[in-house]
Amino acid sequence: MKETVYLSPLRHYRQQYTRHEGEQAFQVVVEETDLHITACRDLSQEIGRYVTALRGQLKSYIMLHTAFRDSYVPVAVPDGAAQIVQRMAHAAAIAGVGPMAAVAGTISQMVCEEFAATSPELIVENGGDVYMLSTRDRVAGLLPDPHSNATVGIVVHGAEFPVSICASSATIGHSLSLGKGELVAVRSRDGSLADACATALCNLLKAPDAIEQVTERAAALEAQGIEGVFAQCGGRVAIWGKMELAVV
Repeated sequence: MKETVYLSPLRHYRQQYTRHEGEQAFQVVVEETDLHITACRDLSQEIGRYVTALRGQLKSYIMLHTAFRDSYVPVAVPDGAAQIVQRMAHAAAIAGVGPMAAVAGTISQMVCEEFAATSPELIVENGGDVYMLSTRDRVAGLLPDPHSNATVGIVVHGAEFPVSICASSATIGHSLSLGKGELVAVRSRDGSLADACATALCNLLKAPDAIEQVTERAAALEAQGIEGVFAQCGGRVAIWGKMELAVV
């Protein structure tokens, strides 16, 4: 059996994914975008072409507007900008971060939307940021320590999809975080918003005592579409909103 090769050595967690009967798992890699996808059939070629097009739109915009790539604060974009650019900018404006903080969640959601009619069971994980379409209950595992197995997960019931769960960490992975939290995971129906807010909330975790600030800020964002948050820092854990946990 051929062993799957991941771009990041920390993505061994993908080996823990559970597939149901009639589902296939496959990887799509386009430059820096590394997706693990579960679907009703192998859509790797079709999704690869679509992701290439999305990345092309984004890179074309950045070529003329470098602040969109480099800024740590929201950046306004024109109405005529590509959909991926507008979604990232809108989410960043709500969260108070730079637009690139929303790129992974945005791509995950746009892939799901594009292929929803082809596969009613569709889970797209993009470096720890997940967008899910499903007709059955699912559990999304949380990974506060990349060197151990996930021990807790977020339960999502069949009637609650679509759902995005995006994570940010100061200790796991390559994404920039200005805080010191081991993990902040955000639940929303909007992948762009979940991704941007995960970054913003993780930035607040300068110390374990700041963990209440994360839940308070998440509650303040509920009207914007945030449904729940899980935060861990220095041995302390805080949970707010629609976050039904289960042992994985």
